[in-house]
Formats: sequence, C-alpha cells, structure tokens
Amino acid sequence: MLTLICPGKTASQRYALALRAGLNGIPCEILTRLDGPLENRAILFAVPLDESGVNHEYYDLLAFLRTHPGCLYGCVGGVMVDGPGDLYTKAAARELVLAANMAGCTFPGRPLVEAIGSLANFAVQAKLADCDLETAYHLAVRNLAGRILDFSPPRLEKPNLLVLHASNHATSNTLALWGAVRKRLGDACTVTEIGLRNGTLEDCRGCPYTACLHFGEKGGCFYGGVIVENVYPAVRQADGVILLCPNYNDAVSANLTAAINRLTALYRTTSFSSKALFGIVVSGYSGGDIVARQLVGALCMNKGFYLPPGFCMLETANDAGAAMKLPGIEERLDEFAENLLHQLKG
Repeated sequence: MLTLICPGKTASQRYALALRAGLNGIPCEILTRLDGPLENRAILFAVPLDESGVNHEYYDLLAFLRTHPGCLYGCVGGVMVDGPGDLYTKAAARELVLAANMAGCTFPGRPLVEAIGSLANFAVQAKLADCDLETAYHLAVRNLAGRILDFSPPRLEKPNLLVLHASNHATSNTLALWGAVRKRLGDACTVTEIGLRNGTLEDCRGCPYTACLHFGEKGGCFYGGVIVENVYPAVRQADGVILLCPNYNDAVSANLTAAINRLTALYRTTSFSSKALFGIVVSGYSGGDIVARQLVGALCMNKGFYLPPGFCMLETANDAGAAMKLPGIEERLDEFAENLLHQLKG
C-alpha cells in the first residue's frame, strides 16, 4: 500500500494525469494533509506548485513535519513536484525531503520526480524509452513508486564508513563533533577518514559526457589526483559516507564541493544506491539547513546515495571549541552516533 500525500486543493490536469497513469494498479491511500503520525508507511509526496512556486498547503505540511519529530518513524518516502515553469520545483523538493527526513523518513537514492513546465528535463528518459515527454514523466512516477515500495536498506555486521572533510583539526568545531561521534562508534565500524585540504585538488570542469564515461569506465577521472587515488577506492568500499561540513557563506566548502562534483565519473559506472549518506554541519550563526539541503540535492537526489532518517547533525557554534560546550550536546552526540549505527547495522 502506498500512502499518497497531495497537499493543495488545486492542481493542473497534467499533475492529476501523471498520478493516475503512474500509479495505475498500485493500491493507494490518499491524504491531503497530515494531522498525526504516520509510521512504517511507503509515502509519495506529490506537490503541485503554481506559477509563483507556492502551494500554501505544502507549507502547512512543512510546518507539521518540522514541529513533530519522529512523526514519520519507519517510513520510506519519495517526492513528485509539478510546476508550470523552470524554477522552484527542485528547491521545494529539497526543503520537503530535509523536513521529512528529520521527522524520521528514509529516502532511497534519486527520490525526486520533477516536472518543469516544458517537461524538457525528461528528454533523455523519453529518448531511452522511445516515448514522448509526458509518457516519460508517467513512467518516472511509476518507477519511483516501485522503488519506494521495494526499498530495504542494507544491514551489515561491520559497516565501512568513509568520512570526508576539508577542515583544520586545531580549530574546527565540525571535526571536534566528529571526534566525539567517532569515540561513540567504538569498533562497530571500519572507519576511513580522508582530509581534502590538499591545495592541488582540482574541481570538475565539465568534460563531455563521452570523455567522463571513458575515464569512469577505467576507474578514474581526467583530472586524477587525490580524488582518483584515495576517494574513489574508499567510496567503492563504503557502506556509508559522512561529510563534515562547516557552513562557508551558506554553502558546502570549496574542496568538499569539488569532491562531490568529481564523483560524477565514478557515478557513471558505480551505483551508490546501497550507500548511506550522513552529515555533520556546523554554522557560525545560522543557516545549517541550507547546507544540509545542498547535501540532499547533490548526493541523494543527484548521485543516488540513500538518506537514512535523521541523516544530518545540525549545530550552531562560532568560536573554536564552542560546539563541544553547547547545552545538551552530549545527548545529541549520543543520539546521532546511535542512529548511525542503527541505520547501518540494524
């Protein structure tokens, strides 16, 4: 049974047709709002937007999720967003996925079906399926519904955890929090930690698809370096990847962004669907949710890592050492480490 959550009283005919065609034959329970917890459900959030990118009932849904921690405990979710223009659809989806994830919902890799006004973003899928754009849209909805219903995250006796950072051990609040989490994990995981402060780290420059695929098939990337020599092998072996992200100008830092971009060549030939994504984000004053949404968009929606519930620890601390002095920090570190192990080991 699929639980379909459709916030909004009005929607386009295209949106309604996509749901009818994409979910034909799949038993569904349809809700227009959340009034209480939903546990252990397969959920498709189907959000129509108007030309301004707004859906007032969608914001009511966000408000409920943000104020009811654990209300989606044990759920697996996906998101469909339909809008009349080229803007706002992906932003709405990232915001919803983060809120639902913090409320307890797991998301498989690539959990978004995004329909922009022209449907031009379905051109590749339509070509591969030898169909028109609208049919490709319907097929994508059906594929996502099936993956939500079938998703079962792997459980491992001793998971391999890869930790990526680009911070200074002497001053970084993010690394201090990770060090405390690491102690709590004990020997339950095999941990590989890679620092990316290396000044020679090259960002992706957008090679043609064929060139990227060529190097990916050989297990590398045109630009080589630490990404190919250290990060690629570690990602292949990892069951979970955790990114340590100080908030730099409301964005993931440059070297971590470069590392994410450079994963494209590996992604051409390696599925990340069985690899969990975690994060620790520390902001000096505010905005940690913005960075967390970037991780959701780049690594879950784009690269296909799955998102365990409560994937990201979000803290606010400015001065060096301040994070470990935050009120209640020990309890939150306990909870994050316990959740990480629970999600990987079962």
